[in-house]
Amino acid sequence: MRVGVPKEIKVEEYRVGLTPASVREYVAHGHDVVVQRGAGEGIGSSDEAYKAAGATIAETADEIFATSDMIVKVKEPQPAEWTRLREGQILFTYLHLAPDAAQTKGLLASGCTAVAYETVTDAHGGLPLLAPMSEVAGRLAIEAAGAALRKSADGMGKLIGGVPGVAPARIAVIGGGVVGTHAARMAAGLGADVTILDRSLPRLRVLDDIFLGRVRTRYATLEAIDEEIVAADVVIGAVLVPGASAPKLVSRKQLAHMKRRAVLVDVAIDQGGCFETSKATTHQAPTYLVDDIVHYCVANMPGAVPVTSSHALNHATLPFGLALASKGLRALVEDPHLRAGLNIHRGRITNRAVAESQKLVGVTAEEALAS
Repeated sequence: MRVGVPKEIKVEEYRVGLTPASVREYVAHGHDVVVQRGAGEGIGSSDEAYKAAGATIAETADEIFATSDMIVKVKEPQPAEWTRLREGQILFTYLHLAPDAAQTKGLLASGCTAVAYETVTDAHGGLPLLAPMSEVAGRLAIEAAGAALRKSADGMGKLIGGVPGVAPARIAVIGGGVVGTHAARMAAGLGADVTILDRSLPRLRVLDDIFLGRVRTRYATLEAIDEEIVAADVVIGAVLVPGASAPKLVSRKQLAHMKRRAVLVDVAIDQGGCFETSKATTHQAPTYLVDDIVHYCVANMPGAVPVTSSHALNHATLPFGLALASKGLRALVEDPHLRAGLNIHRGRITNRAVAESQKLVGVTAEEALAS
């Protein structure tokens, strides 16, 4: 199969779909890989490094899309890329379709087969291709919160870890999954006063064991969320409903009861955000104020550390990508976990959560592939 790697064009996105090491693996398995010139600049990988790994260098994205059987990216395709996709072509990338009706329409019109990293599953019920970026985003969330708390950034002027004799910042993490766990790990490591809220008692027990009393765990009732956000200096939104739009857990009305210049970090912004007042921001202009509360809602947080992110992502995606390249659609038929990643196939939505979020008709992946 001919595998294409275009340069990412989303604003301030520096990651790359395949690293030179991954290209070498694809080539070793008998595939042709074509990489757009400069695609690896953001991670310090030159065109020469890709050539040494066995790739061909293409001058333009047009050439990549026109000649490749499978496109491997990081972020969701932008409008200029939707029109380049075609029927019979496989797209393998993050999609986050639930809150993005325009992208859904574009992919449906293209006729392509779109496999989303974020809904591929594993035998343990996890999301193995979302996990590495969730780890990065969770850790970055605390760094972002620390910067946003500074007075020079319109914050309240508090240090996350405090100092002897001065209390540390109080941080509420809503959601105890991968993002929440890594955010709590970073916050606790800096000396913050941390509470994790989740609606799964088994998960809360696991977290209690992980942190050995260094963080509080609370069952996420509406009352508990109210109490924690009122007391918090920082709130990390780390909830996830696989494939679906994130639930709104903090309303604008609740902002009035929070500390002035407290910080909300919405890691769920890719799925529409979990705070009512959230709107996507960029690394260049990451924060804004609503009712005197600082909002950090960068939609591609891991893009700020593309070297770490690209390598971590490639380690997770490589076996699935190789299966798609070697077997094509048969890989989706044979592997139920990879099939769970199928969101769109030849003009039909194949992910129930996406269809329900946009009030559109969908079919099962099995039905779509059978036809």
